[in-house]
Amino acid sequence: MFGKLPKRALSRVGVVDVGSNSIRMVVFDGAARSPAYFYNEKVMAGLGARMAQTGRLNPEGVERGFAALQRFAALAKGMDIGPLTCVATAAVREAEDGPEFQARVERETGIRMHVIDGEEEARLSAQGVLLGWPEAKGLVCDIGGNSMELAEVENGQIGKRITSQLGPFRLQQVGGGKDGLRKHIRKVMAGLAKVMGTHHERIYLVGGSWRAIARLDMERTSYPMTVLHEYRMTPKAVADTVAWIGASDLGALKAQTGLSSSRIELVPLAAQVLAQLTEIFAPAELAVSSYGIREGLLYEQMSDSLRRRDPLIEAARFTERQMARMPGSGKKLYQFLQPVFQNVPPERDRLIRAACLLHDTSWRAHPDYRADACFDNVTRANMAALSHPERVFLGLALLHRYKNSRANSPMAPLFKLLTDAEINDAEVLGKAMRFGAMLALDDPADAARLTFDKKQLVLKLTATGRRLMGEVAEARFGALCNALGVEGKII
Repeated sequence: MFGKLPKRALSRVGVVDVGSNSIRMVVFDGAARSPAYFYNEKVMAGLGARMAQTGRLNPEGVERGFAALQRFAALAKGMDIGPLTCVATAAVREAEDGPEFQARVERETGIRMHVIDGEEEARLSAQGVLLGWPEAKGLVCDIGGNSMELAEVENGQIGKRITSQLGPFRLQQVGGGKDGLRKHIRKVMAGLAKVMGTHHERIYLVGGSWRAIARLDMERTSYPMTVLHEYRMTPKAVADTVAWIGASDLGALKAQTGLSSSRIELVPLAAQVLAQLTEIFAPAELAVSSYGIREGLLYEQMSDSLRRRDPLIEAARFTERQMARMPGSGKKLYQFLQPVFQNVPPERDRLIRAACLLHDTSWRAHPDYRADACFDNVTRANMAALSHPERVFLGLALLHRYKNSRANSPMAPLFKLLTDAEINDAEVLGKAMRFGAMLALDDPADAARLTFDKKQLVLKLTATGRRLMGEVAEARFGALCNALGVEGKII
């Protein structure tokens, strides 16, 4: 729809999503495979509030939305990012005065607003999911204020798509009380299921209302991490959280989670939709995506070769280029440590590769806090294609890159997301990097070679390595051998 931009234009990409409830501007720092958010601002304009009743955009929302778009146009000019790519969804496309608002925005701000239909909205949301999950397979469900879209994803492709009027603003107008609302949602959802099928093992949840419910699920279960992207819920967890929301005071939930008033107001209705979605489609799990239409627009402008890259490795490479003392040393460290990790499965190998790329990117932190800073940076980082347990594994490995012991760590509550075996593996990786980085900042292979046979770790030193192998390096080599549970030998 929007086409690919020339390479030079991908240094910064600005997109605006004009939704029924919120209007957001995001500036991506180049079309990197894992998006870097240079700027991100949202206004809860509420364009679609009461539209189901009046047929027109909410007058207050129009003025708030126009003011936001004026500001966004000025920001784009100040950042010198060129024309913003702007899309408008259900509220503007369905409102009687939508064309009038569209024309005013273009006339007075210069922003050209592309009003997209429901199927195109579903496609862009699905592309956003593919940006975060290259191997995504299942059903993407994007909920906005006035609509809800579904799209199939598999093998990097987008299949069937459909839109519905199951947005919370629309549902506010359904009569018949709670029972009438439940029957209405169920009838519409059953129709969607006939078109899309109920064979999908995973549903990817896109949209602010879904993220709000996921945040409440975290609160209910005392989940130790608050990163929403890739948060997983079972159908039972959804049912329990929906019941918990229904029995709770919304003001108290708002205070506990920091959700906005405009967002928490729509949660009970969205929760009823999610309950029926889960019951009728019966997925094995539901996964929250922080990526949606805006990231889908970025994905639209990527080449096929860029789309095929691993988002995690690309993000780690970008971080190394920006923050490491000697960019490029991560790849050499990874190659040096290969004998220790030569038989690991691919999903573990990519974490080892990412850890090596990130091993020297927190050197500016104070030495007393460097280990914890590494852990915190990774577990909270805006990285895609990284599950919550994988975040903790990567963070723990980097913690041990700087510190032998994790005893009394303030990050300890997050360790429970890993098994004992995974904790041990992360410690081994961290101590391997801790030792390898001692031999040279640039290329450890110039100093030594490792061989490993599961019973003995042998370090063969070059002449350079003999000069570098001081008592601290020997102690770190010994710590690695202890973590592996093998004998160490230095030649």
